[in-house]
Amino acid sequence: MYLFLPLAFYRNTEISNTYLTKSSPKSQYHIMMYYSNTVYLCWHYLTDAVREGRNQYERAFGISSKDLFGAMYRSEEEMLKFLAGQNSIWSICGRDVLTAFDLSPFTRIYDLGGGGGALAQECVSLYPNCTVTIYDLPKVVQVAKERLVPQEEQRIAFHEGDFFKDSIPEADLYILSKILHDWDDEKCRQLLAEVHKACRPGGGVLLVESLLAEDKSGPVETQLYSLNMLVQTEGKERTAAEYSELLRAAGFEEVQVRRTGKLYDAVLGRK
Repeated sequence: MYLFLPLAFYRNTEISNTYLTKSSPKSQYHIMMYYSNTVYLCWHYLTDAVREGRNQYERAFGISSKDLFGAMYRSEEEMLKFLAGQNSIWSICGRDVLTAFDLSPFTRIYDLGGGGGALAQECVSLYPNCTVTIYDLPKVVQVAKERLVPQEEQRIAFHEGDFFKDSIPEADLYILSKILHDWDDEKCRQLLAEVHKACRPGGGVLLVESLLAEDKSGPVETQLYSLNMLVQTEGKERTAAEYSELLRAAGFEEVQVRRTGKLYDAVLGRK
């Protein structure tokens, strides 16, 4: 005797089609895979991170984290996962942070630590009169040029280097997206001082970060990001006042803050 059961049909919801399918322009597949396969392994040692006040690459992967990005980019596969994940974030947040202020007066822009180039591509799309140079480590630049940024995009250039060790070229605007939260206050002050020195008069720096409330009571997402900075980097998330103080200490004035209502916010300092 055979028992016939009715067929069941399944389909993605609209949200899963938008954010989980690889074919979607707003897919978050890559960042979710990075969280699952890399970040989550560091979170296994959250207790140790809190006790020691340092990231957990050594316990999670058996490698030294004295060179932070050497640990993060420990293989080409791992670097690609990270860069693709970061690109996916800007597919849903890039426009919000780049339009928080009118950036059209800035024509020569350097994206420090621009990685896979998604934010640079969004920037030249929004501001046709600008050019953007992605300044990043040599191996990151090579991958971005060959695999992530369309070769026909003439308004995006590349600069290989380590901006903590090498000189920073003159520009109208410097974008630091999710850069300062990787580092302690001393390293942030060091970097911003060099940016201020290189910046043209009247130019500025745009910080793109997830801002804590001034009493640090939230948002919950940003508090979780700060814990993630603990287990993965040398930094933390900060309040708008803390970023403003870092900018002013480096010489930037007219500091303005815009909360986007999304995951990342914008802080603009002018020289």
